[in-house]
Amino acid sequence: MDIPFDGHAVAALRAERLAASSKPFVARGGAAGRCTRCRLPPAHCICDLRPAPALDSRAGMCLLMGDIEALKPSNTGWLIADLVPDTWAFAWSRTRVDDRLLALLDDPQWQPYVVFPGEFVTPPRVVTDQVDGDALAQAGRRPLFVLLDGTWTEARKMFNKSPYLARFHVLSLQPGRASGYRLRRSVREDHFCTAEVAAFCLALAGEAHAGELLATWLDVFSTHYLDAKRHLRPSRDTEADRRLRSLVQAPALPA
Repeated sequence: MDIPFDGHAVAALRAERLAASSKPFVARGGAAGRCTRCRLPPAHCICDLRPAPALDSRAGMCLLMGDIEALKPSNTGWLIADLVPDTWAFAWSRTRVDDRLLALLDDPQWQPYVVFPGEFVTPPRVVTDQVDGDALAQAGRRPLFVLLDGTWTEARKMFNKSPYLARFHVLSLQPGRASGYRLRRSVREDHFCTAEVAAFCLALAGEAHAGELLATWLDVFSTHYLDAKRHLRPSRDTEADRRLRSLVQAPALPA
């Protein structure tokens, strides 16, 4: 199946959302201009830090995004599309389903997994330990992680009111630690941002280096986002920056 967007999937969805809007979207504190690529103020732009080339990954990421998620500068689904080549982004609606989404879920090269807490799902659907990438490869399939990108309330609505997802296994993550996400607050420590979830999924699929690289790219973004918010002087030598450079230079080890 051809990727339905040219280039960056979340940027394309953002453009679609803006084109359909009757009034401009202004992010909180968004009067100042932002880089259109990394979404940070120009003085804090991190485009030069973005790992290149993109990850060499067999996994795909399918983002179902809440109404204005693609418009938020703090959205982390954007970071997934920065690095994972096979990333798709779709606006979620209870009453309408994008035909491109249904075609992707039916594409025989992919084995979709809906990522959602297992406590809300009947046990037979739940997978918790790992995604057997070798078995999928032998069957000619690749893992496709369906990520519900929105607030917790939006994610539950997406899960419960999307009958086309009911036929797929549910991947319930058990990372054994609290979220390290710093840009938005959650009432529960076990609620992770979308990029953190994607990094866990890559690791479960046997792509530990890719998962660590994505997690570190999230940390770089978060660090510079908060520096800009706090009006701190831009730096290119933060701890996260150094860790990212080290990972980019280190070759990925076989799973």
